[in-house]
Amino acid sequence: MRSVTASSGPRPAFGRETSGRGGIGGQTTSQSGLPLSRAAGRPFVLQRTRTLFARLVAKRLIDIIVSVVALVLLSPLLLCIAATIRLGDGGSILFRQQREGLNGQLFWLLKFRTWREDGCDATGISQPSDGDPRLTPIGRFLRRTSLDELPQLLNVLRGEMSLVGPRPHVPGMRAGGTSYRQLVPYYAQRLQMKPGLTGWAQVNGLRGPTGDPWLARGRID
Repeated sequence: MRSVTASSGPRPAFGRETSGRGGIGGQTTSQSGLPLSRAAGRPFVLQRTRTLFARLVAKRLIDIIVSVVALVLLSPLLLCIAATIRLGDGGSILFRQQREGLNGQLFWLLKFRTWREDGCDATGISQPSDGDPRLTPIGRFLRRTSLDELPQLLNVLRGEMSLVGPRPHVPGMRAGGTSYRQLVPYYAQRLQMKPGLTGWAQVNGLRGPTGDPWLARGRID
């Protein structure tokens, strides 16, 4: 697989420029209708203000309420999926993997197990592809419908994740054989917010394997 650095090759345009300015020497671009301010090619560092603190408190309250309600309403579906996985091969129901959360703190992300027990990769380096023999029959369906992500409602309730935010990556995440931190110089700024059950990249269809480094970078940009 070809290794690509952040400075090589043309960069795809995931947003369009607007006429706004992002402060001194800055520029504002539009990303799917959302304003994004940059200076010297990097997004502005998030400033902690009272307004932002109030918004984060409100966001946390929404996370708690929605996750509790969702877990209660979806409990029959969750139990059905759990029983199907257990009856399928007698293995564990949940898959736990360490991911980077707020400020880079590691936490155990929860998912319904979609791989054979002996094929699970806790490091996240080995990513499944279409027709991957390690996937179980129910696992293929769960991944295709994203139902395998539902246990992360528990991560949201515990405060490790939020309903909306950048998807949490495994430590040392790579794309196209290149470290994300090399591919995106301002990668660490995504760790200023809690990771989410869904986010901008997922809404825009940027999900799945990260074999193409530029499409992978688009999830950050």
